[in-house]
Amino acid sequence: MDFKDQVKILSDRVESLKNSIQTEEATKNAFIMPFIQALGYDVFNPIEVVPEFVADIGLKKGEKIDYAIFKDNSPTILIECKHWNKNLDLHDGQLLRYFHVSKAKFGILTNGIEYRFYSDLEEPNKMDEKPFFVFFINDYKEGHIEELKKFHKENFNIASIMSSASELKYTSELKNLIQIELNNPSADFVRHFAKKVHSGVVSAKVLDQFTVLLKRSAQQFITEIITDKFQTVLNKEEESSKLKEAEYQNEKVAKENKIQTTEEELEAFMIIKSIIRQTIDSKRITYKDTQSYFVITVDDSNRKTVCRLKLGTNKTLILFDENRNEVKYDIQSVDDIFQYSDKLIQLATEFSSK
Repeated sequence: MDFKDQVKILSDRVESLKNSIQTEEATKNAFIMPFIQALGYDVFNPIEVVPEFVADIGLKKGEKIDYAIFKDNSPTILIECKHWNKNLDLHDGQLLRYFHVSKAKFGILTNGIEYRFYSDLEEPNKMDEKPFFVFFINDYKEGHIEELKKFHKENFNIASIMSSASELKYTSELKNLIQIELNNPSADFVRHFAKKVHSGVVSAKVLDQFTVLLKRSAQQFITEIITDKFQTVLNKEEESSKLKEAEYQNEKVAKENKIQTTEEELEAFMIIKSIIRQTIDSKRITYKDTQSYFVITVDDSNRKTVCRLKLGTNKTLILFDENRNEVKYDIQSVDDIFQYSDKLIQLATEFSSK
């Protein structure tokens, strides 16, 4: 199963079960252990995933963290767990203390829904105050899955993760700041833009005026970007549809050009027509030439097929029994069709009144 599908299944599981989960231990068993397992680690292998990992902190001995993921006999990822409805802002201090005395390079603080990934980007061996990556199991985008994939056992590489972690952390923080400023612009933010377009002094009145204008301009700008992107997608889909239609028509023409009705096939048609016109109007008797067969029909309808012919070196006449099952007859020449006149008339009679 694809990793993305595994995450989707776990997401659905969390949404359906969370209101029934009453304790932190149940949160670990129902949500967090399956998450660790989705990352490719064997939660039932105590050498790979160590529950209640002991991390002595100064004079405090026997302090335990919920899980430690080991690689090469050394802890690599520490995981501190809380009940699913707990606010993680109140619990990052505990993970920070564990991280400081451990050789682990990454720490995860989670309540089974939100996963905060920490490292020591700012100061070696000291966990950063802010996570470099936050993943919500019930609200994620395609890009989040790609970042999470880096922690999968098959892809896990400390150097690779660390090289992108710094950019990921600051990009995420900048995006949050931009969102805040666009939704509720600060005075400094408004003043910066006001000075660019306003020639006079940026008074309190001007600041209020530009606060409204800036919010409106930002909303219009974002709407225009979305509209342009949407139109671009529509144009590409339309172009793709036209291209597919053109390809289909070209293939159709190419197939039709390959089909050449031979004199032998036309002769066979005239023979069959002369036989069955005794029971059906000759104007209703038609033929279709395909790559596989030469088909005699009534009213140019596939549902009213009288017979099929395969001519060439090996010749075959195909008729139908009472259950419309094919019955094949080998013939030496089209003249042999006359031997099956009774059967042809019988088949054509079925369509005479339809």
